Amino acid sequence: MILGDRLRIIREAKQLSPGDIEERTGLSRTYVLRVENGHVVPSMEILEKWAEVLGVRVHQLFYEGEEPPELVNLRKGLSADDIVQGGLGKTMGMARKAH
Repeated sequence: MILGDRLRIIREAKQLSPGDIEERTGLSRTYVLRVENGHVVPSMEILEKWAEVLGVRVHQLFYEGEEPPELVNLRKGLSADDIVQGGLGKTMGMARKAH
């Protein structure tokens, strides 16, 4: 499910309008609708505000359920820093050259 759809579904389930989100977060109604329609991707800071207004935890904007999903180890031997700094990309780039 796309994030904007999920935000709209949760908002409607809580019987809130885009105007209610605007009043409670300080985001413009236009911005709220642009996010819900998939035209804009909000920052984590904005998602945290939005989740607070909706009365849900941030992970619930992405996944159903009370608990966040289990983290998956994508590549053994690489830390999160390695992946962020390009360690995974280098490995994948080397694999592409082998083909």
